[in-house]
Amino acid sequence: MKYAFIITILFLFSTVNTKATSLTTSQNRSKPIVKADSSYTIIIKKNIEYAKGLRHASINSNIAQPISLLLDAYIPDNTVKNRPAMVLIHGGGFAGGSKEHKQIVKMARYFASRGWVVFSINYRLKKHKGTIPDSWQDYGKQNFENQKSNTFFSLYPANRDAKAAIRWVYANAKSYNINTNFITVGGGSAGAVIATMLGISAPEDYTHEIPESKDQTLSSTHLDQPAKVHTIIDFWGSKVALDVLDFIYNIKRFDATDAPILIVHGTNDNVVKYSKAEELKAVYQSTGVPYELYPMKGRGHGIWNSSSNGKNLFQLSFDFITKHQHLLVN
Repeated sequence: MKYAFIITILFLFSTVNTKATSLTTSQNRSKPIVKADSSYTIIIKKNIEYAKGLRHASINSNIAQPISLLLDAYIPDNTVKNRPAMVLIHGGGFAGGSKEHKQIVKMARYFASRGWVVFSINYRLKKHKGTIPDSWQDYGKQNFENQKSNTFFSLYPANRDAKAAIRWVYANAKSYNINTNFITVGGGSAGAVIATMLGISAPEDYTHEIPESKDQTLSSTHLDQPAKVHTIIDFWGSKVALDVLDFIYNIKRFDATDAPILIVHGTNDNVVKYSKAEELKAVYQSTGVPYELYPMKGRGHGIWNSSSNGKNLFQLSFDFITKHQHLLVN
């Protein structure tokens, strides 16, 4: 099992008790209304700081400086006071990519034009050498060669940052008229790994493994806010960010409280093997949480142009979210 986990890591990296912002009682009880078709123009606000994180000269070195973690907001130009939200996370093997990824931007526009407030986030990459827990450093040194361990280490700060982004959404929900009972996360490849973690992990995961005395930027990450999400969109990702919690901390997070997940994966994917989608399916079958798996026959990795029964990925996602969040579609 441990060997299989390490192989998964190598495949993945082969490519470049809290209090939410209060909402009115009526808003909590009512379900947002979204549009079946593109109906709103979109207001875009770029490079909003959602937190800070440290970048080091080398792994956990004393030479470190804080950097801004940024997101772009795609806001429907309407007066609706009860909006669902979506956080999109780019791929790139935890080594590259950005919030301006072409397909992520297209997806953000698709959903914002139908009534969602959508946020596309950046997070720290391998080059930033973000702070990691001592236990991660020990595990990496024991199980990987030097270069591979540095790649493995990038998993922690990326997930830590995404967790901070969700808490930022809760902290700023009122400003964007967001109903925090209806939050979706999604992404492709590494972004899907992170999204899956967000929908399944506990509030303390990827947050409290490092004390604030070691990373003062944690104080910028809205630690008083929740990080719960309600649906997951997984495009050719895996559960590796949850497997690592098991191998390092002996923590198993999958249970009946997990967010429903939509899985789209190419059967000929040579970067993140299709078997990773089957593993997620099996776990969801065991917990009884709703899921949908769309195997894309003969397709590989990064298949943004794929479809099933005449529906593209955005349409499949729309149907899944509205069904499992019981949103009202106009």
